[in-house]
Amino acid sequence: MEAAEFKFDVSYINTTKFNDTNAGRAPVVYDWAIRDVVRCDVARRNKTGTYACLSSNSKCVDSTNDQGYMCNCTHGYEGNPYLQDGCTDVNECNYNPCPSDGFCHNIIGEHWCSCRVGKRYVKQSNTCNPDTGFIIGVTMGLFGLMVFIVITIFWGQLIIQKRKLNKVKQEYFRQHGGLLLFDRMKSDKGLAFTVYSLAELIHATDNFDNSRILGKGGHGTVYKGIIKNMPIAVKRCALVDDRQKKEFGQEMLILSQINHKNIVKLLGCCLEVEVPILVYEFVPHGTLFELIHGKNHALQISFNTLLRIAHEAAEGLCFLHSYASPPIIHGDVKTSNILLDDNYMAKVSDFGASILAPSDKEQFVTMVQGTCGYLDPEYMQTCQLTEKSDVYSFGVILLEILTGQLPLKLKGSETQRSLSSIFLSAMKENNLDAVLVSHVKGEESMELLRGLADLAKKCLDMCGDNRPFMKEVADELNRLRKLSMHPWVRIDLEMDAESLLGGESTSGYEIELNGYPMGESENQPINPRSSYYAR
Repeated sequence: MEAAEFKFDVSYINTTKFNDTNAGRAPVVYDWAIRDVVRCDVARRNKTGTYACLSSNSKCVDSTNDQGYMCNCTHGYEGNPYLQDGCTDVNECNYNPCPSDGFCHNIIGEHWCSCRVGKRYVKQSNTCNPDTGFIIGVTMGLFGLMVFIVITIFWGQLIIQKRKLNKVKQEYFRQHGGLLLFDRMKSDKGLAFTVYSLAELIHATDNFDNSRILGKGGHGTVYKGIIKNMPIAVKRCALVDDRQKKEFGQEMLILSQINHKNIVKLLGCCLEVEVPILVYEFVPHGTLFELIHGKNHALQISFNTLLRIAHEAAEGLCFLHSYASPPIIHGDVKTSNILLDDNYMAKVSDFGASILAPSDKEQFVTMVQGTCGYLDPEYMQTCQLTEKSDVYSFGVILLEILTGQLPLKLKGSETQRSLSSIFLSAMKENNLDAVLVSHVKGEESMELLRGLADLAKKCLDMCGDNRPFMKEVADELNRLRKLSMHPWVRIDLEMDAESLLGGESTSGYEIELNGYPMGESENQPINPRSSYYAR
């Protein structure tokens, strides 16, 4: 008994005071031990079979006041260690051992603490502190998830748009007669025509970069491109009507078969866009327009050279009118649509935007096409484009060669604006000299100049039926060319050469300046970045 807990009083002997004060009880501590062995290590050997700590969750403790030992329940257990299952688990969570903002989890023999998401349990201080690693990880994970979602949506939209674009391309291809074109190309393996993809032309022109523009016009823009190390001219046409869309594939088949030395070759087309794109051979040395009116026109190209170029252009138009099947009407004959190749041979261009000759009288052109100054007056009245419309426009070209003037002036009276009106008035007054360019009058005979003027006058007749056919124009120009070559022995030599070769050869033609041949090293009055493809 502890002295501090109980103080004896003599009145306890003869009175009931002790029983009345503490119900007859006093705290007593029993200090005992199992004394039959010296220490726990000996007791655990259990040689006598009397080891007292029977509970599996108990432990032996050495006596502190003498030899012997006692039994206690291990940490996390309570009860009687001297019985087989006397020590049972203690639920530590009942005593709130974890932080107030944490969670306690009881397990057999012990417990553990945890914290809510975003915090980490620190055992040493028994607190819940912010888990910076978790926060950073979650943030990075959310960011990565958002990036993944954005990329997934982007690629998904890209795939959807690509599929839509492919459908649109297929629909355009079908509308423009691409299936018919492919069938014909398969059946006719000798057809030198290519159907290009839009991607090919974008790559060839650096995505239609402005630096690649060769020229612009009312009917489209032309770019220089490179495909397989070969230069090409790529024309993005302006809008076309529904009739042209339906007949485009058929017209491309016809135009692709045109093979003439004086006509720019149509190499192919692209049908994957709303308005088809045309691909021509690239002709490097500018146009007849620049030869006559360009910034270097002061060099005064010889009349013989201009006459040859006009004759070659007439041969090209004659081929379109008379030998193409069906016949093709150019519709925009002008000096800027007559190109010049390396040998300065004429090549008629832009016939890809022409129309096939109407099969009946009811087939009219619904939209006026052509260039002011070259337009056939009869066409303006009837809206019916004919072969004779090209003849009228070619007559204006002959006037440009004779006069060196532009076909249309923006200043002056109405009668003085149109070159054809000025010319016809001069012819009516028998005053051809007044309109001829000065250096031509001194260079050629009046017989030749009057012959060319008479031909131009016939081409410019207001009534289309009275105009000559392009075949007749080409033949007359050929006759005038022979007339221009003097002395007359040169005509005989040329006739002999034609009889031997069966025709003329233009590969050896030379450009003459003031009557002298101009070699390749001389300054040429050509701007290679002209608008010669654009209308």
